[in-house]
Amino acid sequence: MLERLEARRSILVVVDVQERLAAAMPKETVDRLVANADVLLEAARHLSVPVLATEQYPKGLGPTIAPVRAKLEGCGVTPIDKLTFDALSEPRVAERLAQHDPSAVVVLGMESHVCVFQTVRELRRRRIRTIVALDAVASRTEENRLAGLALAERTGAVLMPTESILFDWLERAGTDAFRALSKLIR
Repeated sequence: MLERLEARRSILVVVDVQERLAAAMPKETVDRLVANADVLLEAARHLSVPVLATEQYPKGLGPTIAPVRAKLEGCGVTPIDKLTFDALSEPRVAERLAQHDPSAVVVLGMESHVCVFQTVRELRRRRIRTIVALDAVASRTEENRLAGLALAERTGAVLMPTESILFDWLERAGTDAFRALSKLIR
């Protein structure tokens, strides 16, 4: 059975949404990722979902792209630089994740078939419930984006669209959170 995501027991992990990676990807793919990352980060901020972000070798790949960086700053998050493709192999990432002890980790980012997949694989190896925001991941080609999603799913991760994640976190209509956040997807 697929249990509902609970905001209070989740963490959002933003993997390597960086300038030079984004520049190598189709504009529409990056635009979709940014729009959906915006929804998830705003929901995380509003619902007090902890956020963790990484940057793969920022000296070479640049910083997190401006719109996502601004949302991360609004959540009080500074990306953790890393050299490992799997984010959890960076000790500071693993430590922060352990501090929150989430029942579920929601992942978005770049590239679907490399760092996102390897991070998801390690989360699943550690038996952590993992959800990939399927419309908030990107790769340089659509074939690689889809391959990364398929690989993530084979690890036991669940693929969900941003709206499904958002409404799971919200749980019900008629609340202040629902009124504030449902506007993000209209």
